[in-house]
Amino acid sequence: MLVLGIESTCDETACAIVRHGKDILSNVVASQIDLHKEYGGVVPELACRRHIDLIIPVIDQALNQAKLTLKQIDLIAVANGPGLIGALLIGLNTAKALALALRKPFIGINHVEAHLYAAIMSHPQDVQFPCLGVVLSGGHTALVLIKQIGQYELIGQTVDDAVGEAFDKVAKMLNLPYPGGPEIENLAKHGRSVKFNFKAGQVKGRPLDFSFSGLKTAVLYAIKDPKALKETVLLSSEMTQDIAASFQEAACSDIVKKSLLAAKQYGVNTLLFGGGVTNNCYLRKLFSVTNSNLNYIWPSAGLSLDNAAMIAGLGYYRYQLQNKSDSMDLEPLTRTPLQSVEE
Repeated sequence: MLVLGIESTCDETACAIVRHGKDILSNVVASQIDLHKEYGGVVPELACRRHIDLIIPVIDQALNQAKLTLKQIDLIAVANGPGLIGALLIGLNTAKALALALRKPFIGINHVEAHLYAAIMSHPQDVQFPCLGVVLSGGHTALVLIKQIGQYELIGQTVDDAVGEAFDKVAKMLNLPYPGGPEIENLAKHGRSVKFNFKAGQVKGRPLDFSFSGLKTAVLYAIKDPKALKETVLLSSEMTQDIAASFQEAACSDIVKKSLLAAKQYGVNTLLFGGGVTNNCYLRKLFSVTNSNLNYIWPSAGLSLDNAAMIAGLGYYRYQLQNKSDSMDLEPLTRTPLQSVEE
């Protein structure tokens, strides 16, 4: 089965063609970093305008790379949430139009679920279920018990900022370019992570939930003059590096601690990672040095950030489980929980 996937949840316009859920024939991603860089974050209206300009050229490019025509496609898969409402509408309506014109089935895909499937696509061997899914991106931070593909239980999530969002906001405080994650990581290599005693938040009675808002505030107070909070102190390069290292240590250590706790609590020995923050080398190092017998499965570099291959790949399995096309009444959802097929 040849599946054409479309991804437009935020600021990447992407299209991919995947055979039988894993064989990637093309994976085209048009980034908008250049557009949003001067604002220090994604501007939804600008993102939507760029999606409109790019969606058809990106689809054409994906077909050309795969050496296929639209008539050869068997299924259309599209991310219908969570994400920016305008951006989702553009991708979803494009998928519906293609499905109608080609008389092909189409299926809506949960963007967060697809991030977890990206690690499965990157892994040559079969994944043993149940396992723990760890979603770490700019918009999402969650721990998910994966019983099978299509069967999930959300066991932990952020109550405020996603970890990637926290990285971006701290980078903005330090006058670093967007996106902030790679900038923080590069600075942290030269800093002292023990210089500032930053800590991620703990949610009372919910040990597997995350909170990064207080951590951001602690960084802000470290940067500001305590005698005049409205005025920013001119930071030395050494202090900037120390703040970056201390922040990264606090955020990543919290993720490792809660992921290991969840794995122990639910008796799983495999962790699947998804989302752009999984590219952080320091985070991977912290997991690698833990004294555990856990198996860590990371997405490949091309599948960690938002992309359409993970949408197409998961679309294949979702369609097999669902055994029918979604309705043309399918709506985009800015927020949507992971749902098992039987639900």
